[in-house]
Amino acid sequence: MILSGKEILKHIGREIIIEPFDEKRVNPNSYNLSLADELLVYDTPVLDMKKPNPVKKITIPEEGMVLEPNKLYLGRTQEYTRTDYYVPMLEGRSSTGRLGLFIHVSAGFGDIGFAGHWTLEIFCIHPVRIYPNVQVCQIYYHDIDGEYDLYKSGKYQNNTGVEASKMYQDFEK
Repeated sequence: MILSGKEILKHIGREIIIEPFDEKRVNPNSYNLSLADELLVYDTPVLDMKKPNPVKKITIPEEGMVLEPNKLYLGRTQEYTRTDYYVPMLEGRSSTGRLGLFIHVSAGFGDIGFAGHWTLEIFCIHPVRIYPNVQVCQIYYHDIDGEYDLYKSGKYQNNTGVEASKMYQDFEK
């Protein structure tokens, strides 16, 4: 089951960590997260799963910047999140989706035990101006049934910046 906003509030600071936290961002069954001021874009026309792909860092100015259609941008949440008790899930907000801006394209399923900033896969179908610190997505939490192991992968755990794909590490094993 999905935790209600009131349940999220009951667990903040203990079983659910969101830093910084603002009670005004609690929704009926989620919490709004905001976009940090940095993006990564891949710096090569063809991406290779078996090796690190070069990226370029972009800082989003306060006056905003226009995203180009059909280009993948990697951003991150301003907020750090952690939970060892619930399954975190991330989705774009409907307001951003209605602008043709897709905030978390394919990897919204979090692992229980993940701690860090969420890397956002950002894609737009129409040019759209974005701004730093705007609430672009929402995190929600599922309870979990049965015994479980916490996320232990070092690939993305405790990240502080935007993380490009590290799929190449899967081939190294």
